[in-house]
Amino acid sequence: MVAACGSNEAASVRDDATVVMFDNEFDRQVYRVPVGTTVSFVNEGRNVHNAFADDGSWSTEAVTGQLALFPGDVADIAFDEPGRHLFVCTFHAANGIGMVATLVVGSVEEIEQVAGPTDPETVGASGVTRLVPDEYPTIQSAVDAADPGDLILIGPGVYREEVAVATARLTIRGVDRNETIVDGEFARENNFIIVADGVAVENLTVQNANENGVFWTGVTGYRGSYLTSIYAGNYGIYAFDSVDGLFEHSYATGSPDSGFYVGQCDPCYSIVTNVVSEYNGMGYSGTNSSGEMYIIDSVWRNNGSGIVPNSLDGEKYPPGHDVTIVGNLIHDNGRTDVPFKNATWPAFGNGVIIPGIKTSLVERNRIVNHPGNGIVIPPNLDKNFWMSYNNVVRDNVIEGSGRADLALTGPAGDGNCFENNQHETSLPVGLEFFQSCDGLRLPMRWELAGTLEPLGRVAQNGTDTRPNPPVGLTPLPPPQAQMPGGADAPVRPAVDVFTSTDLDIASLTVPDLPSGVSVTQQKGITLFGLLIASTGWSVYFGLWAYLMPFMLFGALLAILLWDVVRRDDISKTSSILWIAIALLVPFLGVLAYFFVGKSSIPAWQRFAIIGGGLGAYLVLFAVGAVVGGIV
Repeated sequence: MVAACGSNEAASVRDDATVVMFDNEFDRQVYRVPVGTTVSFVNEGRNVHNAFADDGSWSTEAVTGQLALFPGDVADIAFDEPGRHLFVCTFHAANGIGMVATLVVGSVEEIEQVAGPTDPETVGASGVTRLVPDEYPTIQSAVDAADPGDLILIGPGVYREEVAVATARLTIRGVDRNETIVDGEFARENNFIIVADGVAVENLTVQNANENGVFWTGVTGYRGSYLTSIYAGNYGIYAFDSVDGLFEHSYATGSPDSGFYVGQCDPCYSIVTNVVSEYNGMGYSGTNSSGEMYIIDSVWRNNGSGIVPNSLDGEKYPPGHDVTIVGNLIHDNGRTDVPFKNATWPAFGNGVIIPGIKTSLVERNRIVNHPGNGIVIPPNLDKNFWMSYNNVVRDNVIEGSGRADLALTGPAGDGNCFENNQHETSLPVGLEFFQSCDGLRLPMRWELAGTLEPLGRVAQNGTDTRPNPPVGLTPLPPPQAQMPGGADAPVRPAVDVFTSTDLDIASLTVPDLPSGVSVTQQKGITLFGLLIASTGWSVYFGLWAYLMPFMLFGALLAILLWDVVRRDDISKTSSILWIAIALLVPFLGVLAYFFVGKSSIPAWQRFAIIGGGLGAYLVLFAVGAVVGGIV
């Protein structure tokens, strides 16, 4: 119980009404507040700082009467009009580089009511439209002819090509989302690959690519709106090493990795919202996508697993951190008739899994019908072992989980907390009581079965025993909603995407369960947290981790008891003390007796007993790991 006095620090929603100044950066680069908010500028660094709007409209000097805020100083500024404000610390920024941030006051609509609609030149639109196929026979030929800021408008038809985009600020738009189709025919790698900044792709369908549907890589500014991705061999709608982005009103299906992916960015300044992802290996995946990364207000259903941000060494910027998952409907993930890759199979059966992630928020989601866990926070093993720290799970509704509605698996770092979730089961038991956000928190209050089950799935990969349906067999989607305005919608290249998108997280509520969807998953039988109905390999490693240690401990304890009770050279008090130590300090107490308790058993026999038991234990793991292809 003394351990309950351990760390009680946990992640929380950061307060945009407070701008914290460190040495030499602001704590965020984008702040969003409602009109009428008083923003506090607080210097928590050791050096002097300040904040000046780039247009001279306000400054900390104007309210304090002094140029510098010294350590500990606070300046309060009221913002009563909507607008976007770039601001800098004049001591630590030059030419817009360095200690720079943006304050967004009010919604996009409120800002435009005051400032007027965004000037096309501001967002980089040229006013030129290039028509496919009327003026250009292929999409690629129109892209090659385009200048920055042009609109590529594509008529209905099937375009059998891979489109490479290297011109900035293009808007590539289909006239009809369901009839403008780019088809890779499983003969080309990508439907679109985009390496230029500020490119938006909207209102069309991509299908049958060997790798990816729509793929942005290495860019600043991207947007995918009203897209449909069908049967990509890797990812459906995908941003890599890219920042300042938005995926919205889109649908992705039939990818063995994930329908939507944002990876290798820190900070990302990226939003995934109002999307539907189904019949993929994972609904969402994002490796090392960190900082201002929002997955909100979307539907993740009928995948192998739901939402899976993660930390891995194969991409830059590990570990992942500061991912916000709010207001999503996540249901019936755990299908085996969808395509998988080796990397996606270990996450199977979970609604939200955040392996090796730090300081993230999972809040106000409805999570229903998963054979594994509704929400699970595990570690992740790659070249490094990434533990999860300071994640907050609260105000979610979780039902119909085969293993547990809430789970914290280990080893886990400090600060993970669970609060006010509507749930029935957790592993460990009493997770919200013992790992609360504001009360008692026991360090090391985690369990191992949830770590070993994915290990068993890794072994399934190594023995080729996992489900392996090919791409292209999952159901085709019904017609999807058209982009408002269609061909005549305003042209908005992907410039200043993040600050130009309304992000009202506070207004999101737990989604309702759709008609026709009910709680059907039954609670499975667990033994020490091990789901007995899981894969054979997962059961193997679970038994190794749970039952075998008890068997080994029981055998060693029996030998200790036999030796203690037959000894005449120690007192009854000493005998009782050694038995108590062995029971209260499992394993270590027994070993201490054998090595320092002057056991009457010959030394060679003691070494044989202990070494033989531990050796057999390790051999069984090694055999499973080798046969399963883990090592």
